[in-house]
Amino acid sequence: MIAIVEPASMATGPLKEFLPLLRCPETGQPLVLDGQRLVTLSGDREYPVSPRGIPVFAARQCSDDARKQQAHYEKIASAYIENLGYPHTEEYEAALDRALLAAIGDVDLGTVAEICCGRGEAFRLLRDRIRQGVGIDISLSMLDAAQQANRTGRFAFLQGDATMLPLATGSFDSVFMLGGIHHVNDRRALFSEIARILKPGGWFYFREPVSDFAPWRWIRTIIYRLSPTLDHETERPLLWRETVPLLEASGLACRHWSTHGFFGFCLFMNSDVLVFNRLFRFLPGIRQLTRLATRIDDAILSVPFLRHAGLQVVGAVQRQQTQAVEPPKMKVDLA
Repeated sequence: MIAIVEPASMATGPLKEFLPLLRCPETGQPLVLDGQRLVTLSGDREYPVSPRGIPVFAARQCSDDARKQQAHYEKIASAYIENLGYPHTEEYEAALDRALLAAIGDVDLGTVAEICCGRGEAFRLLRDRIRQGVGIDISLSMLDAAQQANRTGRFAFLQGDATMLPLATGSFDSVFMLGGIHHVNDRRALFSEIARILKPGGWFYFREPVSDFAPWRWIRTIIYRLSPTLDHETERPLLWRETVPLLEASGLACRHWSTHGFFGFCLFMNSDVLVFNRLFRFLPGIRQLTRLATRIDDAILSVPFLRHAGLQVVGAVQRQQTQAVEPPKMKVDLA
């Protein structure tokens, strides 16, 4: 098979529109495009741009955890993407998408950063409400997939570390992480970076694995060590008691926290973990069965003492204004 590589002028051309949103992650300086590289105004830092037009920031500076995640996802990217395409996975993810949309509400998302973007899931779901978007991931393979899935000049994709974002301060109306926070161990640095790039009053939305329900926490401890697609050293589901204080310390007020997914999530959203799950795609009526499972899970989690027992959390967090603000009014579905 012959690889088709875009000419340099085509690959880097769209980047020019995004330069005001980019910064050197080491010095914070603005960047200019010089051929197939981005260069700081002082000329002392430069970053290559891949043949597909993806700036490569992590080659110079990157945390050890990000390096491990990079190696992990370069190895499993194709299998991971395949699993997301199974009909039962798509159906259950659609239910999680509805929970996320409910948390966002009917608002204009403006200029958006999607961190640990993978295939650009937030961009795919919300593209009509995004004016301009920048996706960041540590895996070039995932970024290639994101480009293929989001073929529009309104989105640019960068390779970088989530704890040292190559993005300009106060430039984004919204930030998304859908399944990325649990890959980052240094969450204080992550949340500080998110607060830095958000405009005052801007929103951070996330959907992540959560383990506040003790049985799930125990089961995940075992699964994360046994599954070849998971890395127990760099992946850690969220806990309310850890996450919210770190968000608040970074100037991010938690406005919404609700959990979703129960037994149905275990069966239909873990094709990358449970091998037998992959066979479900051959079952007649699997989409209808999955939709039924989502309704059962919702019913279970509506029981007051189980409202905190979901396997996924959807959160909406707002960056505090620079002036004094009233204490946040938070919607939290915890018993």
